Amino acid sequence: MIKHEARAPSQRQLKVGEELRHALVWTLERGKVRDPAVHDARVTVTEVRISRDLKNATAFVMPLGGGEREEAAAVIQGLNRAAPYLRRRMAQAVRLKFVPKVSFHIDTLLNNPAVIRDLEPGGSRGDGEDGT
Repeated sequence: MIKHEARAPSQRQLKVGEELRHALVWTLERGKVRDPAVHDARVTVTEVRISRDLKNATAFVMPLGGGEREEAAAVIQGLNRAAPYLRRRMAQAVRLKFVPKVSFHIDTLLNNPAVIRDLEPGGSRGDGEDGT
């Protein structure tokens, strides 16, 4: 049986992901998305992960200031509906031979128990206080 290990993203994947993240932020800042769920929504694009073949991208977003879970789900649905438009805008902003198809997901990093522990007062910050 072959064991598949998750590989770290290549430098190219990281660079393309960051360029696409900037292009998405730029487009969303201007409020050009006409979908009602997205038009007035304020979101943070935390990360864009690119597949190894650079054909697919996953953009992780979260409502600015937290927001309600239902509201965030509606924004994600709106962003996924607007994905073809956003892909065209990314193609104009980033010089790539092929612009990846993008899908949007809610970033749940801040809900991770380890992150919550680190954000609490007196939590582990990795600065040597607790031996790390």
